[in-house]
Amino acid sequence: MALLHQSLRDRQVASITKILNLNQDPIVSSDAPNEPSSSPSGLIPQTTSILSPDGDPIWKVLVFDNLGRDVISSVLRVNDLRAWGVTIHLNINSPRHPIPDVPAVYLLEPTAANLQLITSDLSRNLYSPAYINFLSSIPRPLLEDFAASTAAAGTAEHIARVYDQYLNFIVGEPDLFSLAMGSGTYWALNSAMTKDEELDAVVDRVVSGLFSVVVTLGVIPIIRCPKGGAAEMISVKLDRKLRDHILNSKDNLFSNSNQRPSSATGSAASRPILIVLDRNIDLIPMLSHSWTYQSLVHDVLKMKLNRITIETPRDEKSPEAGKTRRAYDLNSNDFFWAKNAGVPFPQVAEDIDTELTRYREDANEVTKKTGASSIEDLQNDTSASAQHLKAAITLLPELRERKATLDMHMNIATVLLQGIKDRQLDNFFQIEESITKQSKVQILELLNDEAKGKEPLDKLRLFIIWFLSTEQEVSRAEMERFEDALKKAGADITALAYVKKVREITRMTMMTSAPSQPSQQLSSGELFRGFSAISNKLTDRLKDGALGANLETLISGVKNLIPANKDLTITKITESLMDPASASSSAIAKTENYLYFDPRSANARGTMPPPSAARSQAASGGGMPGGLGSLGPGTGASFGQRRQGFNEAVVVMVGGGNMEEYGNLQEWAKRTSGGGAGVGGVGGGSAAGGVRRRVVYGSTELINAEEFVVSELKRLGEESGV
Repeated sequence: MALLHQSLRDRQVASITKILNLNQDPIVSSDAPNEPSSSPSGLIPQTTSILSPDGDPIWKVLVFDNLGRDVISSVLRVNDLRAWGVTIHLNINSPRHPIPDVPAVYLLEPTAANLQLITSDLSRNLYSPAYINFLSSIPRPLLEDFAASTAAAGTAEHIARVYDQYLNFIVGEPDLFSLAMGSGTYWALNSAMTKDEELDAVVDRVVSGLFSVVVTLGVIPIIRCPKGGAAEMISVKLDRKLRDHILNSKDNLFSNSNQRPSSATGSAASRPILIVLDRNIDLIPMLSHSWTYQSLVHDVLKMKLNRITIETPRDEKSPEAGKTRRAYDLNSNDFFWAKNAGVPFPQVAEDIDTELTRYREDANEVTKKTGASSIEDLQNDTSASAQHLKAAITLLPELRERKATLDMHMNIATVLLQGIKDRQLDNFFQIEESITKQSKVQILELLNDEAKGKEPLDKLRLFIIWFLSTEQEVSRAEMERFEDALKKAGADITALAYVKKVREITRMTMMTSAPSQPSQQLSSGELFRGFSAISNKLTDRLKDGALGANLETLISGVKNLIPANKDLTITKITESLMDPASASSSAIAKTENYLYFDPRSANARGTMPPPSAARSQAASGGGMPGGLGSLGPGTGASFGQRRQGFNEAVVVMVGGGNMEEYGNLQEWAKRTSGGGAGVGGVGGGSAAGGVRRRVVYGSTELINAEEFVVSELKRLGEESGV
């Protein structure tokens, strides 16, 4: 069955298209393939929208709130919406005009404000009928209030159906999701200023999002988490929510015939593992200067919801003409991004040249057969034979799309190269690769050297990474010298007050993210000579051909920066829980006492005290500043459960995630998967020829280093310094 091989993104797309189809299953043609979609839109292939009794398409209006917009825009484009009969899409908070006798599809959060706006729309006869879809389950009190206001306004006849859809999460990549909680979650979970009711609201929002992810995947996982902190609180509540749903729902969401077969069984081996982790297990990836394409785009170009905005020259030959702003979408439908997102940036520059050469050869092949001088001339050429013209015209759209994609990535690569040179990111990357070997004198020299990085935040990030990684004792006088150097460099050191407390508590419990073998060192000047040559040539790719005969010379020095072995803390934890037979003894020791929850078991469950009790334990037990302590004995795993292996995992980082951890997990899953074929879907099990692993990475929000320092660490530092 195709369902067995669908990614989280495939499943969310299928759910959204069903909503756009007025919650009726799309019509699938008899010859539809049993594989996930690989079309540019991402839609399930060979499906059609429902028709009216007269055989005409049913055109509709789509109304969403901000979260609904983000959920849809991350996986569908405007032309996809048109294919499903959506003629216009509007934000519920914007002024709107009546469109009588046209169905409206609402997709929004179940909030009192949204319900009032729906009632207002229907009372003003903006649309009829209305299909109301909530992104998560609407609480009973809100539903009763909505029913009362609907009765009072006399708008019941305009409401066709009301649905709970369980889609309050954003999928950025096939195996990457965010709960869209924004920055500030880490602060809320670790601040002593957070009230109990506010903490409960944050935890409940995480639980609601994870419940939706589990429902979308269609299988109940085994839940593992460390003792204490928000991870345990979330795991206990999620375990209870899943249990209550299974016990109290006659036709529960996991018994649907469209769900995976494994969801109906109690066999743990056929189910994925859900690993819930606190951000405090490792802060370093949130601050580090990574070298992969997607991490650089996220850090340097501030990617949000797969979209970036860059400035490019209006005219390459005339800099005085100024620059123009361009917005680009980067997702798994982009063949170059799908292939290169997780690879080191120097290889991306090389692959751009390879793809451009391939494009040029294909274009030349087409024009050679028709006798035209270029692809552009084909449209106006009538002298070529009809057969060759037909073949050429068939290939034109694909060739033009490839050219546009490569042009886009050349522009992005050029801007990234400029950002790398301006901020000397190569220098920071090199140092962080061997951060534990750096002495106090070396770090102080770097902070004081104006020639080594002009961006104050980069130096602050490097220092925090060293401070949390080093085993050297740092005296008060030495700390003052470091702080003075950072101030002199222009950095805001407010966050350090909190970082000092983190170091005291986590120094003995953090698994280091430093590589076991440092990469080869290369001087900054030598590296930049190579980058400069690449940058100059990238700007005129299509005019001058390939990168040149000296490409290998230009790239060879950069390749030495690629780390040989670097599994991050989150990857080591995931390996110890998914594949304990291959994990290191230190990683297994850290996860040996992780709690175990099986929502289908009568025994594997824990208790849930109020947040105030958890705070009291944290205060008396030396926990994180303002954080949560252990919630009680919980449920320990038996030896057999601790040594149980899994082929699929959903790893959730509470308090913020980043592209480096996502890429590191995907690299590990690819490296440890056998059989040569692609990784199977979640719950698909192993395949002949070797185990196939899939790891889905999720977080409360994907945020870059600047946001984490300013929105989280700085706020906590202000409180710690009081």
